[in-house]
Amino acid sequence: MTHYRPTYLEIDLDAISTNIATLKNQLNEETMIIPVVKANAYGHGAVRVVQHIEAQGLQFFAVATPDEAVELKEAGSQSEILVLGNSPHSFIPYAERHRIHLTAHSLEWIQNIPTTASPFLHIKLDTGMGRIGLQSEQELKKALRVIAQHKNWRIEGVYTHFATADEAINPHFEQQLKKFEKWLALFPERPRLVHAANSAAAIQHGGAAFSAVRFGISMYGIAASDWMKENRPFVYTPAMRLVSELVHVKQVEVGTSIGYGAYYTSAEPEWIGTLPIGYADGLLRGLKGLSVLIEDTVAPIVGKICMDQTMIKLPKEFKVGTKVVLLGSNGVHTIPAEEWAEYLRTIPYEICCQLSYRVPRIYPQSDK
Repeated sequence: MTHYRPTYLEIDLDAISTNIATLKNQLNEETMIIPVVKANAYGHGAVRVVQHIEAQGLQFFAVATPDEAVELKEAGSQSEILVLGNSPHSFIPYAERHRIHLTAHSLEWIQNIPTTASPFLHIKLDTGMGRIGLQSEQELKKALRVIAQHKNWRIEGVYTHFATADEAINPHFEQQLKKFEKWLALFPERPRLVHAANSAAAIQHGGAAFSAVRFGISMYGIAASDWMKENRPFVYTPAMRLVSELVHVKQVEVGTSIGYGAYYTSAEPEWIGTLPIGYADGLLRGLKGLSVLIEDTVAPIVGKICMDQTMIKLPKEFKVGTKVVLLGSNGVHTIPAEEWAEYLRTIPYEICCQLSYRVPRIYPQSDK
């Protein structure tokens, strides 16, 4: 598809490979890395990210929904895929044909699996996250008895999710880990894949690695939390760069209003540039006042961010067509996703995931 609007996300696939290798060096050789590519690979483009990682030799991925798994399979992926969220039982036949693993998250869900089915199951244990998962030893024992009655139902994995792994050492984390280990002992045979650690736990709590870790946000070079950013033992390489360019440049007089509601008024003669990007693309209105990068300097956003366009105050006249970096590095300065998150009082996960379908993802290394 040809794109005419000069606004795009540049994805550095080599950075993702480097981040995977960095984590691999911190783990035991036998510990498997499960790249998490849910939510369109955290906004980076799931199909292209999976294709790149598969070429590196990894053959097991995690997504959130059945539809995300189908997207990868229809794009040609031959890897095993784990659906971390709920899957309707009607999805089981497709999952069986395409080596898609399903999360068994409640006794009721397990009891309603068709007896003729042959699913690949990962037992989800709710040790303290409070979302989905078996909630007690008693429930787990009942689930294991039900599964044992069906020889064609295969327990491929067991897992949990930590609620506080991205914080300083927390009693809640220790309680979850202890409970997981206790419940794990109830399995008559340990499953092939035992995974509890997400990015933060894999980095901070090596003892929680078990036989596999789920590598999510940090695979894309982003810290899981402010605490992790300050305390991680090594630095990851951000893979995302949001780029646009000036499509209109003008000099305005003192007292000129800019944007909806006349929110901003020039205090002096100013150069104002317009960018073809707005809140429909993920540049949320709350980011007004934040700066962007242009050549070797910065320029603040002025006025309210529009649906499709944004105005910036330029330090001098620039030519139409000059590149502007909104996220990432321009070689002199860097605006990380964490900066947007702090400005909006949210988390960097949300920053990546909110970048909309209107912004094309390009992959310079593989698209040459």
